[in-house]
Amino acid sequence: MRSHLLRRLPSAALVLLLASFLVFAVLRLVPGDPATTLAGPDASEATVAAIRDRLGLDEPLPVQYAAWIGALVTGDLGPSYVIGGEVADLIGDGLGATVELTLGALLFALLLGSVLGILGATARRGWTRAAVRAVTAGALAVPPFVTGVLLVLLFSVTLGVLPPGGRVPLLTAPDLGVQYLLLPALCLALPSAAVLGRYLQEGLRQALAEDYVRTATAAGIAPRRLLWRHALPNALPPVVTLVGIQTGHLLGGAVLVEAIFAWPGLGQLAEQALNRRDYPVVQDLLLLLVAVFVVVQLLTDLAYAWLDPRIRWE
Repeated sequence: MRSHLLRRLPSAALVLLLASFLVFAVLRLVPGDPATTLAGPDASEATVAAIRDRLGLDEPLPVQYAAWIGALVTGDLGPSYVIGGEVADLIGDGLGATVELTLGALLFALLLGSVLGILGATARRGWTRAAVRAVTAGALAVPPFVTGVLLVLLFSVTLGVLPPGGRVPLLTAPDLGVQYLLLPALCLALPSAAVLGRYLQEGLRQALAEDYVRTATAAGIAPRRLLWRHALPNALPPVVTLVGIQTGHLLGGAVLVEAIFAWPGLGQLAEQALNRRDYPVVQDLLLLLVAVFVVVQLLTDLAYAWLDPRIRWE
């Protein structure tokens, strides 16, 4: 297992390096100038030039990139250009909210995906299989901003059982925090749950069609035992890989869902920083998301190797 992880580390480092190049270059292509935003519309050219000099924006791009990477290595993210405050503090304030939302959505996705996959593969009634297909198709077809509005209209406006937006930290008030978390987490989780359900359903169908399953069925082994002890473990490895990919999608989708439900996480910070051309905040945020995705993929590889002994033998 350790050698398997060591083989993955160089490629992970290369991905982060290439991502840093891409993030830095793309942000410099976005129209707008933070110095002009800071100085205001009526500022003189001398004032704008002085601000650019203070922020280091008049340096060549390679020098700016080297200074950014050096600050990342030392852990000093520096100050925000426009929003104000230290970048590390701004990211730290929103990180807990985004992690809470992403973990809640991942839990929903795993639970709903497992139910949809198992029902779709084992249900004997045609209407049950049709209902599973309808739910997965709807979850994939309807975009999250539509799903979010429908959930608010149903559970907040019509039924009045859940708050329409905002956040109360789970660690502060768990009972109240769960109520604020349910709607955004469910909205974010539905597409991923549908994808996981389809993959699990297909994997179970293939596993249940194997010769050893038919032989065990003929020998009188209970179908439930065949499902949980034999078919499900064989269907899990590809699904585990997909869970890692979907976790990255959940992190990316959290930006939109946070805007719908007024969830004070990194999504709102990213939107604010992009609109105001706050380079340090945006580039640190984007690279953080890439780093989290890379770590999740490494953990997924380890989980796959743990589930499939052939990977460890290689």
